[in-house]
Amino acid sequence: MPFAEILGHNQNIEVLKRSLLNGKTAHSYIFEGISGSGRKKTALSLIQALFCKVIPDDSCGVCPSCRKVSGGNHPDIHIVSPLPDKRDISVDQLRDLQHDLSLRPYEAPRKTCIIDPAERMNPSSANSLLKTLEEPPGNALIILITENSGTLLTTVRSRCQLIRFAPLSVENLTELLMKNGMSHDAAALVAPMCGGSLQKAVELNNEALIAHREDVLNRVSHLNINQISTVFNTTEELSGNREVTLELLDLLLSLYRDAVHIGAGNREIVNQSVRSAIESIAAKNSFRRNLELLERIYETRRDVQRNANTKLALDNLFMAMG
Repeated sequence: MPFAEILGHNQNIEVLKRSLLNGKTAHSYIFEGISGSGRKKTALSLIQALFCKVIPDDSCGVCPSCRKVSGGNHPDIHIVSPLPDKRDISVDQLRDLQHDLSLRPYEAPRKTCIIDPAERMNPSSANSLLKTLEEPPGNALIILITENSGTLLTTVRSRCQLIRFAPLSVENLTELLMKNGMSHDAAALVAPMCGGSLQKAVELNNEALIAHREDVLNRVSHLNINQISTVFNTTEELSGNREVTLELLDLLLSLYRDAVHIGAGNREIVNQSVRSAIESIAAKNSFRRNLELLERIYETRRDVQRNANTKLALDNLFMAMG
């Protein structure tokens, strides 16, 4: 895809376009960021632009080369990932890659390779790649995709240009989800809850999420510290493993941000389809109180991220909310 279709990474795109225009693309890159932030799409867009003969710093998207890259069948692109029954990328896979890169390109100006996820290279396979990273045969381009470059060998990192991808903004995610066919209301519901990852947003079950949101709203509206069973029962029903608990807290953050917005006189909220319930939260508590609760939810989320006991953390939060 042309660079214009990639949202949320304008600075990274400008760096890559400038290198293309000046003929100074690196031999080896590390694209670091959370899964679903656009790292692999950007890698393929860079390769497509490199192969396109129509536009010097981007791709036209319609020439034969661009269509092959978009279709995933260009002969000069090699994708290396762990084999289906293996956890790691093996030495043999990387040796095969090195052999492929040493051959003349079939039709592109350079051979290219994407290793995804690069952290799945074990020390032996990573070490076998060092010489290729330093001096790629035939001016080949190698892009390593990783969530955390710190997990890669220092000798690998030192041979690559690092480009960091921030999580996508809620606005960017909402726009991308709508482009994928999701309704505005559904996209606005999902986007704040997936940590900047389009992949996670697409994986969320919208119907189940809507039902879950209504259940959460109903339960928190009935929290009462004078009836302590409402607190413990709500924790028991809503808590789960760390990931499930973080998703619950993301939902609460979205709901209480909306309540704070309404309390401040702002009519624009994310969770439009449950506006009446959020207006009830805004009316039930003072503006200052909802701000305090919003901060308390943030603190609870940070605690859970730092491995706090999920049930105890939710008990404390729900007692404060009750």
